[in-house]
Amino acid sequence: MLPVLVALALLFDFLNGIHDSSNIVATVISSRALHPRLAMLLAALAHLSGPFIFGVAVATTVGEGLLRSEAIRGNVVIAALVSAVLWNLLTWYLGLPSSSSHALIGGLLGAALTSSGLQVVQLPGLTKVVVSLLVSPLLGLIAGYLVMKATLFAARGATPRVSSLFRRLQILTLIGLGMSHGSNDAQKTMGVITLGLLAAGRIETFHVPLWVVAASAAAIALGTFLGGWRLIKTLGGRMFRVQPIHGFTSQIAGASVILGAALFGGPVSTTQVMSSAITGAGAAERLSKVRWGVMRDMALTWVLTIPATGILAALLDLILSRAFGLFG
Repeated sequence: MLPVLVALALLFDFLNGIHDSSNIVATVISSRALHPRLAMLLAALAHLSGPFIFGVAVATTVGEGLLRSEAIRGNVVIAALVSAVLWNLLTWYLGLPSSSSHALIGGLLGAALTSSGLQVVQLPGLTKVVVSLLVSPLLGLIAGYLVMKATLFAARGATPRVSSLFRRLQILTLIGLGMSHGSNDAQKTMGVITLGLLAAGRIETFHVPLWVVAASAAAIALGTFLGGWRLIKTLGGRMFRVQPIHGFTSQIAGASVILGAALFGGPVSTTQVMSSAITGAGAAERLSKVRWGVMRDMALTWVLTIPATGILAALLDLILSRAFGLFG
């Protein structure tokens, strides 16, 4: 059972990288700051290094703070992972930027509640997760708006050549955003694998082994390098025509929110934060610049993710634990 769980967790992490690479490189590619493959490579290297630099606070929240580990069985974690993987594949195919974080949290909650009931949920941890997921998009929107306003003020009177400066600066902000994203999202996989190790009796207390950090960082980095081109098109062009200044400001805003959450131990949706930061940057220049209908469609996907993956994971848990009795 444990090898299956680890393989599924790394597959989820890999798909998370593919799915969320759009959040990291979309503005850089759309504003022509870097060649697409070079942007992907830099983002992948940043993802690989991030988890080693900024610790495992998010992994602890997901793996230890959300659910009572003593009540978690292997089938719960596997059902949650399968549910999240299927949702990521569906939304990737449809070209809809959805939240891998929401998918995993919804899957864990749905499977755990079906398996063990309400008592398995730790309210302080759940509150921390919910607050992080709900507040972070608003912070991304505000940060994108404020950073864009400040940048426009600083660049007032500049010649059009200032766009070349913003284009070059995006290389630095891309690296920072990639590191912050890797430090937040890869940790969710670390938390799930460590939870599986604890459930299987391979470790006695919750702590993230170094090999789990390395494997999770490598999986999300590989997924980032391969990229999700369908989603890059949505984030990079459908919301509004992205210029170098928008890419620069939205990356600063998004990286600040995501890294802050990672250090705090709050799992956030990079998709939500970056989409909101891009929207904030566009709205700061002109409200009519943003195609709000695209944001509405994306918001609907976000709202549906947790209940959809929760229901799917609950059904999968019933199949695994009751119909076939594959796991104890």
